[in-house]
Amino acid sequence: MQLIPAAFPMLAHHLTLERKRQGLTRAQAAAVCNVSTSFIRDAESDPASCSMGRLLQYMAGLGLCAEVAGWSQSVPAEMLEVLPVSVGTTPTVESDDEESAE
Repeated sequence: MQLIPAAFPMLAHHLTLERKRQGLTRAQAAAVCNVSTSFIRDAESDPASCSMGRLLQYMAGLGLCAEVAGWSQSVPAEMLEVLPVSVGTTPTVESDDEESAE
């Protein structure tokens, strides 16, 4: 699904379907995803009004991911590496300097 304004109603529908498919109430999904129940309601009714960061957090909590394609410049391979992120945490990147210090 392309995330263009016309697709937001479809995104809302799919977020609702996925939460229900997993047997989660809004309160349970909010707890798992570390967002409020009002955010779940907003994301499932009008995702265009939500911040991208919170939408991605909610999607990750449901086991979903978003992909960005069509970069106008090539992206270095090291920037494409996927880092595991737990919902509600900030990822850390280890520096190569630590390895060379050993």
